[in-house]
Amino acid sequence: MALSNCSSFLAELLSEQHRVLEARLAPVVRDITDSCPHLQEEMENVYRKIVSYVLLASGLGSPTDIGVVREVTAALQSVFSQREVVTFTSLGKKNKEQQLKTFAMLVTGIRLYNKECGKGGSSIDDLPAILNEAIPSATRAIDEGLHNCHILAHRYTTLLESMQEDQHRHTQLSSFKLKEALFNARQYEAFLCILLSDAITSAQEVEKMHVQFATTMERLKNTVQNKVSVDANEVFPLFVALSNLWTGFRDEMLLLKFLTNMTNNLQQFSEIQSQLFPEEVLTSLLEGLTVKSDEERLRETMGTRVNVSDFENQEWLFPETTDNFDQLLIQYHGFCAHAIGVKGLILPGNAAIGILKHKEKCYVFSSKEAAYIFAQDPDKFIQLNVEKAKEYAELIQLLELHHQFEYLVPYAQVHIAHASC
Repeated sequence: MALSNCSSFLAELLSEQHRVLEARLAPVVRDITDSCPHLQEEMENVYRKIVSYVLLASGLGSPTDIGVVREVTAALQSVFSQREVVTFTSLGKKNKEQQLKTFAMLVTGIRLYNKECGKGGSSIDDLPAILNEAIPSATRAIDEGLHNCHILAHRYTTLLESMQEDQHRHTQLSSFKLKEALFNARQYEAFLCILLSDAITSAQEVEKMHVQFATTMERLKNTVQNKVSVDANEVFPLFVALSNLWTGFRDEMLLLKFLTNMTNNLQQFSEIQSQLFPEEVLTSLLEGLTVKSDEERLRETMGTRVNVSDFENQEWLFPETTDNFDQLLIQYHGFCAHAIGVKGLILPGNAAIGILKHKEKCYVFSSKEAAYIFAQDPDKFIQLNVEKAKEYAELIQLLELHHQFEYLVPYAQVHIAHASC
């Protein structure tokens, strides 16, 4: 995945992994670049070290596999013969390091080409095929988690509304704990949405790279064909392009593993919720109540909107009067800006009612009435929302209870901290 397409945390994750690889290769690089061979045996020793570096840098096979070592050696010899070691060692340190990286990319491209032509590469995994199978599987797992999370949030909301309508109803339930559970469920939902978005972006990136890889491979085949020798200026850029694309596939594998691990680890959230509110208890409490989904709540408020003439100093945004209306950044992840602080509820906001723009920020509401009340004193309700968000335990606090989420916590901070602004 290109870093520009990643979330900032995932981009940093990839950068860190690249730094780790460079750190592991650093002793080998130093050993090669500091060498000043004179004897033939010393030259051969440096060449073997270069072969080891190229193999380790590519990550395509084990350095203990003789067949892999022979493949790498043969590929390297086609672009850098042992006779050229003297010229290589006469270069400055920086030039040597750059040459090593170039050798690694060229050899990687050559081995990938040979694998495509059935002339080796048996140790090279088919990363595009693996990703094409693994990404949909990961997406389905996140989708399932989202579905279950939605059901929980809808049920919690229904119970809380019934308790607010009748304070004597469900006296055995703690309103605070139920609201806390709702807040956590909605934050968990937001987190899963981020994971799903990253998984979809990954799938798109893999598809794009797959096309580029196939196109580059075809160009290379057409260039090489059955020629005994070809101009290095024609094929070297194509080998490097294949190598860079393969690095992209490896990065996607790393990110997919990370996203999958996060999804699996977050299953503990559902387990904790089921302990707090077992299924049989929830079913019993909901008896006689109608559980509404977010979509049903939105449909109920369609066709209602604020009357702009009722407000002298407020700016309201509507689809027909606002460019890129669907792309506006809505506060509180699009939930009702009034219900959070006043009712302790997280209700879906309906942009069709009207979006209030206050101090360059946009707010939506679950009903026309909520919009009118909020607009009377936005700053007061915004402060109420801040206090309410602090009052209830956030998902990130739940994660911090488990040391295995050491990578999840900064990721969550990046993405959901603004949810309780």
